[in-house]
Amino acid sequence: MNGAESLLRSLVASGVEVCFGNPGTSEMHFVAALDEVPGMRPVLGLFEGVVTGAADGYGRMAGKPACTLLHLGPGLANGLANLHNARRASSPVVNIVGDHASSHSLYEAPLTSDIPGFARPVSHWIHASKSALTVGADAARAVQAARTGAGQIATLILPADTAWSSADGAAAPLPVPTPAHVDAATIERIAALAQSGARTAFLLRGNALQGEGLRAAGRIAAKTGARLLCDTFAPRIERGAGRVRVERLPYFAEQAVEFLAGTELLVLVGTQAPVSFFGYPDKPSWLTPQGCRIAVLAHPHEDGAAALVALADALGAGQVIAATNPRASFDAAPDGVLNGETIMRSVARHLPEHAIITEEASLAMGYSGLTEAAAPHDLLTLTGGAIGCMMPVSVGAGIACPERKVVNLQGDGSAMYTVQSLWTQARENIDVVTVIYANRGYRILANELKRVNARTDGAHAASMFDLENPTLDWVALAQGMGVEAVRVESAAAFDTAFAGAMKRHGPMLIEAVI
Repeated sequence: MNGAESLLRSLVASGVEVCFGNPGTSEMHFVAALDEVPGMRPVLGLFEGVVTGAADGYGRMAGKPACTLLHLGPGLANGLANLHNARRASSPVVNIVGDHASSHSLYEAPLTSDIPGFARPVSHWIHASKSALTVGADAARAVQAARTGAGQIATLILPADTAWSSADGAAAPLPVPTPAHVDAATIERIAALAQSGARTAFLLRGNALQGEGLRAAGRIAAKTGARLLCDTFAPRIERGAGRVRVERLPYFAEQAVEFLAGTELLVLVGTQAPVSFFGYPDKPSWLTPQGCRIAVLAHPHEDGAAALVALADALGAGQVIAATNPRASFDAAPDGVLNGETIMRSVARHLPEHAIITEEASLAMGYSGLTEAAAPHDLLTLTGGAIGCMMPVSVGAGIACPERKVVNLQGDGSAMYTVQSLWTQARENIDVVTVIYANRGYRILANELKRVNARTDGAHAASMFDLENPTLDWVALAQGMGVEAVRVESAAAFDTAFAGAMKRHGPMLIEAVI
């Protein structure tokens, strides 16, 4: 076999089953090897931001890495924004980045670039293979690195000659690292603080927002009266009826300060103390109340869920009944004006059991509380703030969980960054319903203009937020990429369209004109 086949067989042996790719000349032996190696599903993305964002969504839902296949430095650079988001989500991702053959790299060809320099800001682990004889072992190490801690980005650079040269065989998988355990002394210290009478809040992230970790947090809250909070943008949250309620930190700094006011003890589980997204004139960046004590139960590389279970036991809360979200009936269909609230009421009303919501619209975020009483579901959000993420994340989530409906709540401006995601959804027949909040502009930026105390009455400034000249035709865009689409302009029409979309399989887009 050649190095490319050795690489693929090693990836498959290490549990990597999906390759999201946009290859070029340097990756052709890898592409050819896809027909020689069973067990790897290739998924083509028409832009590298789709490729890397899909790998992020897959990693969040599958709990293990997919690999990306990217063409040289420029291909990697095209995918950097969504690798930034994946890094912030602690998603496990293995990047395979092709490079010029070693002998050719001497000649400063047009596509020659500093690939490690591009990769470094978004990668926890970087390695360039030197020989076809070692590329399989390099792949096994990359997978192990990606599965370290809560999840990491591993980038393996593959010179073309290491792919086409002869290799001896595939590498065996390396042991999967397990998260570090929180020591007993930390559990005892946090238990004492939680019983001190201080007004306490737990800020949760990672596996603390899922499964047994979330249930243990609910028992702790019921026992101590503590609030349960999560970051504004958490990678994955189990929500809905029958699940422990977690309050989401507001986006705007002044709202977050008010939200946290009176907190005397903030316990961190898998996250950092909250800070504002941006610095503003006369607004705080540090959001924890003055005088509030910060204590760490679990660092991001530690097992937050296990720490919460141990803490619940230490508090004598092992048999306490945690409060959970009630199930609302949502009997009445929304009527009247189509806006952020009526859209979310319809989503909550018709959302099927165990759906996945991917959220990248400020109007969706503002009304996300309405779905707390909907059917149980997972919520994935824009962890790194680089827009153009959640359409491809919905691709990866749908491939990781083909039995679950994916609902992508998407702003029209951010959707244009990775609109090619629709083509991949159609090609792979992924069960994603995309709701486009078509307000014809970057409305949140118009608000930000005021918040930074900049001039707000300039025509040139206003033109930078306006999407009406020309107006985007989302029905035509979707249909042109093979996705069924409909435009709605009233709450009743949206409710009907969304209800119908929940009963069918395959990709669909609803353009909600608001």
